[in-house]
Amino acid sequence: MNKALQLHYGSQFEQALLEEINQVATFMEVPEGQDLIRPGQFIKSMPLLLSGSIKIMRPDADGEELLLYHLEKGDTCAMTMTCCMGNTKSEIHAVTETPTKLLMIPIGKMEEWSRKYKTWRNFVFASYHARMMEMLESIDNIAFNNMDERLENYLNNKIELLNSKHIYTTHKEIAADLHTSRVVISRLLKKMEKDLKIKLHRSFIEVL
Repeated sequence: MNKALQLHYGSQFEQALLEEINQVATFMEVPEGQDLIRPGQFIKSMPLLLSGSIKIMRPDADGEELLLYHLEKGDTCAMTMTCCMGNTKSEIHAVTETPTKLLMIPIGKMEEWSRKYKTWRNFVFASYHARMMEMLESIDNIAFNNMDERLENYLNNKIELLNSKHIYTTHKEIAADLHTSRVVISRLLKKMEKDLKIKLHRSFIEVL
């Protein structure tokens, strides 16, 4: 665990903080599609990602969900930190999008480290800012872009996250992330294929 900490967080945190994280953190290796946080839960620890991708979604009153942002290695979740520090129930749903390795930090350490380590305070503030900008981008996407533009942005983000132009997902999963119907997504994907932007395969989408 110490080697992974040095690799992904060594440039951000001083050695004393890295040693404390190594002492108190719990290492987790989580498969794809696993719930990490459910709405209504009290959050007892904060994640630091070592590898993989997690998608953070916001459910509505009918149980439908809207994708807010993704977390990748070196990231943590601002919404999780807010719930931890306020001792409030989660209002998000966090699911592993790929096999993920992460460290879970006890919430009791967050305030202590904020007082003790400037690098931790800077990391927390930078994380809040990054997640806020991603949420604003999501809001702008919904408010100002047509669904075909949103779908193209979604696929391009997937390419960056997965580092591959082969996206293994279903039309239903895309529709859920974009808060629309499977029929709409299927129609738009067919149009993109006709425009030679993608190629549809049985189990994946190839972006051209």
